[in-house]
Amino acid sequence: MWSLGPQASQFIFDGGRRRASLQQAEALYDSSVAAYRQTVLAGFQQVEDNLATLRVLENEARATHDAVQAAERALTISTAQYKAGTTAYLQVITAQTSALQNERTAVDILTRRTVATVLLVEALGGGWNASTLPTAKDVRSL
Repeated sequence: MWSLGPQASQFIFDGGRRRASLQQAEALYDSSVAAYRQTVLAGFQQVEDNLATLRVLENEARATHDAVQAAERALTISTAQYKAGTTAYLQVITAQTSALQNERTAVDILTRRTVATVLLVEALGGGWNASTLPTAKDVRSL
């Protein structure tokens, strides 16, 4: 009977530590849940941002494509006029410069679209296997 008293008092005085341990476990759980939610929300934000970027770049690519075609037509016309002797070669050089600038802008937009597509795939949790990547020959044929 005398040995029961110390054991009971040990549980009574140990109760504060157990309660604190329980509260610590609950706090760790809440922290884990909050971190998971933040990760999921960040993933959704990345997907949405990259989809919006792709939509904007698609519109820019259309406008730039039209500008490239117009610059090429202007270059063709100014070259024909120079060959006919009606204009100076400066007009041809100006048209070439304009066409080159528009083509560089188109390549820049294509690069940005490619990067945004890769970031979108990454945000969706995807990736690729090295065996499924195109070979150098495949890339050159494009």
